[in-house]
Amino acid sequence: MVTGGARGIGLAICKALAGAGFDVANVSLESTEEASAVMDDVRSMGRKAIYYSHNIADTDGHAALIDAIHADLGPIDCLVNNAGVTSLRRGDLLELSRESFDRSIATNLRGTFFLTQAIARTMIARNVSGKLAPYRSIITITSANAEIIGVNRGDYCMTKAALSMMSKLFASRLAQDGIHVFEVRPGIIRTDMTEPATAAYDRLIENDGVPLKRWGEPDDVAATVATIASGRLPFATGEILNVGGGLHLHRV
Repeated sequence: MVTGGARGIGLAICKALAGAGFDVANVSLESTEEASAVMDDVRSMGRKAIYYSHNIADTDGHAALIDAIHADLGPIDCLVNNAGVTSLRRGDLLELSRESFDRSIATNLRGTFFLTQAIARTMIARNVSGKLAPYRSIITITSANAEIIGVNRGDYCMTKAALSMMSKLFASRLAQDGIHVFEVRPGIIRTDMTEPATAAYDRLIENDGVPLKRWGEPDDVAATVATIASGRLPFATGEILNVGGGLHLHRV
């Protein structure tokens, strides 16, 4: 199950998971036409792929969404929390609006937390008589801004920092149930969300802000997610995987 899987990083994740042998439930808010094209791309890889129109900020609708996915595709082995919004307008922290703040909290944090909680319960319910179900994972896509300040979009940064703590909390709580929880932190990834800041990011990369000296691509993040979901990190949980070309490294 991938939230926000119809474009950018989310779409790349859907394709990578299909390539790794997963059927895919894409939960997003795109138009029917756009979603249909995306799902055709995923299905072309030989897996089932179904689009579910749902706003994760609508926590009252989570139970029905999960029931529908279970009925159509079976139990959820991997949840990828990718859906998120950025500030309505980049600008001075002192001018950050309540509308933008509340929108970020509702989608990025509140919706993601309660969806994760609901999915975790269904995963735990599959453990029978002390025997754990097959490998399951919960992967939350945060951002380098969980740690690195982006003062012109404070609400986004605060929600990503909170999601980082959320991932640690779920990792601790769910380890006893055999559920692996990871945080993936993309750096500067070429998507619609980063497009408005292209010139600034180009300068940062040029001036050695990114040691690997390039933009990241959605496929870079997707490859990391597929590695986790496929169980190739079997004795790890609660980890932060930075996918930013070294952006997170503090250098003097």
